[in-house]
Amino acid sequence: MSGSLNPFEIAQRQLAQAAEILKLDEATHEMLRWPKRELAITIPVKMDDGTTKVFRGFRVQYNDARGPTKGGLRWHPNETLDTVRALAAWMTWKTSVVDIPLGGGKGGIICNPKELSDGEKERLARGWIRAVNQFIGPEKDVPAPDVYTTPQIMAWMSDEFYVIRGYNAPGVITGKPLPVGGSQGRGDATARGGLITVREWAKVKGVDLSKATAAIQGYGNAGSFAAVLGKELYGITTVAVSDSKGGIYKKDGLDPAAVLKHKQETGSVVGFPGSEPIDNEKILELDVDLLVPSALENVITKENAGNIKAKCVAELANGPTTPEADEILYKNGVYVIPDFLCNAGGVTVSYFEQVQNNANFYWEIDEVHKRLDQKMTAAFHAVHEAAEKHSVNNRIGAYLVAVARVAEAMKLRGWV
Repeated sequence: MSGSLNPFEIAQRQLAQAAEILKLDEATHEMLRWPKRELAITIPVKMDDGTTKVFRGFRVQYNDARGPTKGGLRWHPNETLDTVRALAAWMTWKTSVVDIPLGGGKGGIICNPKELSDGEKERLARGWIRAVNQFIGPEKDVPAPDVYTTPQIMAWMSDEFYVIRGYNAPGVITGKPLPVGGSQGRGDATARGGLITVREWAKVKGVDLSKATAAIQGYGNAGSFAAVLGKELYGITTVAVSDSKGGIYKKDGLDPAAVLKHKQETGSVVGFPGSEPIDNEKILELDVDLLVPSALENVITKENAGNIKAKCVAELANGPTTPEADEILYKNGVYVIPDFLCNAGGVTVSYFEQVQNNANFYWEIDEVHKRLDQKMTAAFHAVHEAAEKHSVNNRIGAYLVAVARVAEAMKLRGWV
């Protein structure tokens, strides 16, 4: 990743804009610019061929003024400490913007999970817990799934934590399978929460979603659920989707469930019957109502932002838009639902999972959906109103809401 697109520098720049508008004092701003705590670890793993491979990993606990830190664990070959720092910062703002009593954290392991067997993944998962177990827990820091980590990996990790501690503590990790303390509704929570914000955008802008078209870059968990639920809940027609191997386009609309089945069978959306090929760059520039970046960081930049034709960009991915691109989109009248609002459904239902774990009482799916809708709807309107009030783009509006809440907690606790 080039220095100009360093995700943590981007996160700091975005914070600085909000700090200026909020007139934060220097100490508060400085505290919010940097993680409170960082951990770098090495994990030796016995591989299937008998050799031992050493993996490097990180855990960043960014800010816990509003509660224990919370955030996913990514397994990716290009993981960096600055990426994890940025994601931990955004998680701090994310938990704050949806007003749940948690802080922000994030973790990463530098690895290619596609090259690991299930046994190697389990040994890596358990090794990570052995390295960080003193730094995590329901009262301290609660990991969750992220890029290339799964409910099964969370189950192995939580079990290793129990073995070390000598007792069950299901609230230590969220995103677990249902039989071992997971929550109903967690699987599609990120996409469902994002679609709730899209629904609210449609209301304030007078858009009929049953006639709306969408392009989705990234057809993993969040992207595929966005397509399926978008059609099921609101009648949105998805005309293009993509993954790391390429994309597909069909003018009169794709069948999201059939595309997902094709990907599961072949490993990619590419080659879906009846579709035309399209590359990941062109999918961003299609003339659609809704663009949903659901992959990795920095895909909308100053080079291509002027070509974005969508009315709304719903950021299910973390950090898909650079600050320069934000300015271009705002000037061009593109409504951006920023990442740490749009994709906050995942952490919201993860929080619900913690609540259920701690109470040892589990909710029905309708209860989860109802509470998620309440949180996401309130968060959307708080951000929309802040952006309108200060005549700024929605990302800065989201920062204004989130940063003000964290800063207030820091002052009340006597940190600054």
